[in-house]
Amino acid sequence: MDILLASNNEHKQEEFARLMTPHRILMPKDVGIVFDIEENRSSFTENALLKAITLKALAPRYWVLGDDSGLCVDALDGGPGLQTARYGFEVHNRLMDSEERNAYLLKNMEGFKNRDARFVCALALMISDYRIFTVCEEANGSIAYRASGSEGFGYDPIFIVESKNLTMAELGMKAKDELGHRGKASRMLMELIRSIECRY
Repeated sequence: MDILLASNNEHKQEEFARLMTPHRILMPKDVGIVFDIEENRSSFTENALLKAITLKALAPRYWVLGDDSGLCVDALDGGPGLQTARYGFEVHNRLMDSEERNAYLLKNMEGFKNRDARFVCALALMISDYRIFTVCEEANGSIAYRASGSEGFGYDPIFIVESKNLTMAELGMKAKDELGHRGKASRMLMELIRSIECRY
């Protein structure tokens, strides 16, 4: 089955393609759609729903998957949180790349002993106007003192996975898919999809 991902992030497409095999994960550009949306809701789940509903209106024949995810750090009062992708914008007046955001977060963590954090992933699958399913999962861990590892993307190099003593970027894709927030949320969603398919 083709599932249209409400994102222009190719890293996310690659990850969901692995996690949701055998379904094919398409991006808006793959079906000739220009998709851009302001994520202005008050929770990850609400943002995921907003993306799914907006793209579904543009591509009604597809099942649409909305995703919103982020890093929540206790010492930063839950930040970056919903501003994960735009973290540091208010200081630098521009979107920073992943390496810059990681460095900025580590600088803001200087002096904090409590480094507990979690990755959160909310997914919204919209099949039709009246058939919408949401799941939300998290991966617990802590913030490293320096970036380490080359796998993954985003904040993976500075997020130490609980009980592993390795950053998400050091784990490798197989372990990341098993332990990560998107992996956990995707498995829950796949169970829902299988139950839906069994009804036909």
